[in-house]
Amino acid sequence: MGGVSGISIAQGLPLMTIKTEPFVLNFGPAHPSTHGVFRMKVTLDGEVIIDLEPVFGYLHRGVEKLAEERTYTGIIPLTDRLDYLVSMSNNLAYVLTVEKLAGISVPERAEYIRVIMAELQRIVSHLIAVGTFLNDCGAFMTPVLYMLREREKILDLFEMTCGQRLTYNYMRPGGVSQDIPDEFLPALIKFVKQMPGFIDEYDRLLEKNEILLARTRGVGILNRELAINISASGPALRASGVKWDIRKADPYSIYDRFDFDIPTGTAGDCYDRYRVRVQEMRQSLRIIRQAMEQIPAGEVRSNVPQLIRPPQGEAYAHIESPRGDLGFYLVSDGSIAPYRCRIRPPSLLNLTALRDMIIGWKVADAIIIFGSIDICMGEVDR
Repeated sequence: MGGVSGISIAQGLPLMTIKTEPFVLNFGPAHPSTHGVFRMKVTLDGEVIIDLEPVFGYLHRGVEKLAEERTYTGIIPLTDRLDYLVSMSNNLAYVLTVEKLAGISVPERAEYIRVIMAELQRIVSHLIAVGTFLNDCGAFMTPVLYMLREREKILDLFEMTCGQRLTYNYMRPGGVSQDIPDEFLPALIKFVKQMPGFIDEYDRLLEKNEILLARTRGVGILNRELAINISASGPALRASGVKWDIRKADPYSIYDRFDFDIPTGTAGDCYDRYRVRVQEMRQSLRIIRQAMEQIPAGEVRSNVPQLIRPPQGEAYAHIESPRGDLGFYLVSDGSIAPYRCRIRPPSLLNLTALRDMIIGWKVADAIIIFGSIDICMGEVDR
């Protein structure tokens, strides 16, 4: 790329000219810090990244086409596997679209259960996002083990409700598959009381940690204008100072009944993205508390036929998933399977800024910047 020359002060001799040239290096797809199935093709000048090409498609499973051959209820397990860390949220976005398409109503109790599950899932997702991000920063194992500790408690709640700990298949058009068991609310009350103390513990450990600040402040900036232009969403957008959350901007389910704030950042750097997720966990706990206080008795599912045949037409519904704006678009031809299924994945759109965020930084920073976006390749490749 260029050369460096000068005079040695000690000997008064000219320094040798150092010539460098760019070279290409692949990170992934078989790499733990690229989620195992993502490839970053970077061009380096020494350790400085001067270009980056993201390469997708290693996990492509054709979910949208598979959905067009299944019944509307039979598609739900596919949504679990789009983003296998937020399966409850995927279930919710999909069934909202089916309900809109088929004109299906949802009992009040089921609406509250859905909100509780979705917010618990948000906390689970952010615990993994923050824990693995700190691992990428070099805080090896300790923070992520702390956060896995609390995640397990939420997975216990999911397991007692639907029998699963990762892919839940719990939401249904018209409600949920079954009511929460008697032991669920007491266990949830205990968790909601304990969790703020654990978040405080994370803050004492990390918020002003000088190494974390040095590695993340001012690093990987996604400015407000670019974030809006690429249709970024979720914490990646809000960390750039954009106060946009689908739960407030286009309320769905019963979110308009709850009082909560939308945390935002100012710089749009890695540190802000980390802090926004921590603050969102606190807001999720606020929503869960209100939902527990308001939840009524009653049915948890409307009388919906086993084989749903929506009238001809189309529908789109979206939610604020832990990663951002997750939407489903369905077209019905009147049969028991959708004529067309299209998914709007927030992780894919958030990734489009990766090149702009990484160029000019070093290899060690690239892993941190990539980790701060918080993606799941299942929904990127679909």
